Amino acid sequence: MATILDFALMAVVFAGNTIIAAVMTRFFRLQLKTRWGSVVYTALLVPLALVVTTIVAFSLGVGVDLGSAAAVLGLMVGLPTGLGVTIDVLYVPAPDEYELPETTGR
Repeated sequence: MATILDFALMAVVFAGNTIIAAVMTRFFRLQLKTRWGSVVYTALLVPLALVVTTIVAFSLGVGVDLGSAAAVLGLMVGLPTGLGVTIDVLYVPAPDEYELPETTGR
């Protein structure tokens, strides 16, 4: 039977996956020069990283039995990926809006 602690730990993993997705999306948007490059890397590497963190967390006994692998992937990978990308795209200023100082040619 699932306890409150199981649900709380699963919520922590969910929040962690969302933060990982937002940070990775931001990193790709800052480092890659093309728009499609960041989209492709975000679509491929963010879910891969979240699958790894989910497997590690659930193998340590965190979370509750959701009944199927599709439910786990949807709740712990799909939803955090969507939320992380949305947070980065909508709520964080675009990389082009930052004014950077001129670099010195040393």
